Amino acid sequence: MPTTVSILETQDVTHNVKRLRVEKPDGFTFQPGQATEVSVDKDGWREEKRPFTFTALPDWDDLEFTIKIYPGHDGVTDQIGKLQAGDRLILDDAWGTITYKGPGVFIAGGAGVTPFIAILRDLEKKGALDGHTLIFSNQRERDIILRSEFESMRGLACVFTTTKEDVEGLEHGKVDRAFLAKHVKDFDQRFYVCGPDAMVDDIKAQLEELGADADGLVFEQ
Repeated sequence: MPTTVSILETQDVTHNVKRLRVEKPDGFTFQPGQATEVSVDKDGWREEKRPFTFTALPDWDDLEFTIKIYPGHDGVTDQIGKLQAGDRLILDDAWGTITYKGPGVFIAGGAGVTPFIAILRDLEKKGALDGHTLIFSNQRERDIILRSEFESMRGLACVFTTTKEDVEGLEHGKVDRAFLAKHVKDFDQRFYVCGPDAMVDDIKAQLEELGADADGLVFEQ
């Protein structure tokens, strides 16, 4: 059921990604990896709903969203990028199919990493990150969301790759069959995949060709 909440704080995460800390309604529940429909509580925008993932943990006092902003599109994220503390959002109930189902490899493209943020934070809090890998593809180094946080997570193996620039210390190129074969030694495990639709479809097909069980693939539907 829709509820209106106030923004408590906004913060730049990258050059085009913002963190919004917002009020948490009494009794509001969600699971790490889930999302909700969000709209801006302003005339002309209340019916323009878009899905965004919670990046807070369920036991935090407030909610958090980590949102990529597309300025100049005159769309919802452009509006969100202009919001400040005290402005209001309208949230629906939590939903989503990317929930944690066991150890494995998280493969993300750009803002597709957002469902994994809360999942990995939750595993870190539990001391249960050993044996997990994050493969995170972006166009450029400056696009990498929460790089330092991911790198500091004890037990999490991180592989960052850029597709539009070659940077020392990072992989270079798309996450394709050769990339997966290089960085994944065991395809008999779970794979969590989120990103642009075309990327997700390609990676799912490549993982299955490399021997991954289709039942072990977790992605947004």
